[in-house]
Amino acid sequence: MYKCSEDRMADKIKTMSQFGDAGHGGITRYSLSKENLMARAEFKRRMEAIGAKIKTDDMANMYATLEGSDPTLPAIVMASHSDSVRNGGNYDGILGVMGAMEVLETVAEQKIPHKHNLVAMIWTNEEGSLYPPAMMSSGVICNDYLPEEIGKKFKHEDMLASTSVLDKTKTFKEALEASGYKGDVANRLNPKDYKAMFELHIEQGPILEAANNDIGIVTCVLGMINYRIKTFGQSDHAGTTPMPYRKDALYAAAKLLQYLHDELDKLDKALVYTTGEIVCHPNVHTVIPDFVEFSIDARHEDPKVIEQVVEVIKDMPKEIVGCTTGYERAWSRDTVYYDEKLVGYVTEAVNELGYSNQRINSGAGHDAQFVSYMMPTTMIFVPSKDGHSHCEEEFTPVEQCTKGASVLLNAVLKCDAQ
Repeated sequence: MYKCSEDRMADKIKTMSQFGDAGHGGITRYSLSKENLMARAEFKRRMEAIGAKIKTDDMANMYATLEGSDPTLPAIVMASHSDSVRNGGNYDGILGVMGAMEVLETVAEQKIPHKHNLVAMIWTNEEGSLYPPAMMSSGVICNDYLPEEIGKKFKHEDMLASTSVLDKTKTFKEALEASGYKGDVANRLNPKDYKAMFELHIEQGPILEAANNDIGIVTCVLGMINYRIKTFGQSDHAGTTPMPYRKDALYAAAKLLQYLHDELDKLDKALVYTTGEIVCHPNVHTVIPDFVEFSIDARHEDPKVIEQVVEVIKDMPKEIVGCTTGYERAWSRDTVYYDEKLVGYVTEAVNELGYSNQRINSGAGHDAQFVSYMMPTTMIFVPSKDGHSHCEEEFTPVEQCTKGASVLLNAVLKCDAQ
């Protein structure tokens, strides 16, 4: 079994954390920003130093290829993203890029024989923090293979027209053209030229750390639904309307949210659900709200449990504290299972290396989720300290980062040997 270099991984983490340093231990590195271009330049520099060949596609996805003994075979790709959320951490996404780099560096340094071309890849705009939506490039590249309901939200022309959330004018197309990384559409990841994709990632949750395990063998991305729950009341003056006469839509929403929590808590204990967005109208402190809308995001592996969530939503009170209620499905996705053969390679690799591990699912979406519709794909998780992610406290010790890269290396070599 081969192992990656902890010193080299530490150096990559230290270097990449400088690009977009937010001053509080984390980064803000929006897609195709100057900070992101610096991270890409570092990727290019290090990969060219070991003899890898660099190319980009029309969405500025980057591919660093270390040629195998039989380059006519389809390549094996290891991919993740280099962009971040605002005031994010130094590991989400970029660890998968650094892990892929470390695999190629280890192969080159130790002259490890391999038949297939091995590719380290950077996906463009996974977070969608500056140019929505999230997973933009993989949604475009994999579009022909995605379920219709998902694919229609990632039409190429619509993605190019996405505007910056900061200035509301600059488009993703303009950022793409100015980046210097826009390449040829013929260079896109595809199932003819590529055999499989692996993605190393931090867990972004507390499960591995709580179990004291080094590695998560990811089996699937959870299915989910997103509904918009609405309450309709009547706006009146906050100072002159007696309490019995009010139809307060916000109070009704609070009651309804409590009802949903009570009912959903009766379902499977593995169900997770969240209200993360609330709209209140007119949102004036002297006016009783006449309309409130909030999100309910529910995730579970079993579609039957998701169906039970939908039934709870459909059965909620039609009227509450004098206000009428309603709901609307925003979107949904089925559970996406990763390729069993690749999951098997990861399992064999981690057990042979002797690292503590467990099978785990992903509650978050990843580019690998979309790629799995197009070709065999899987993921490897390493722990997140205290479960933190998408924040500056995000942290994974370099020892565990390196263990993740070593599992990635050996799983890829097992894939190469087939």
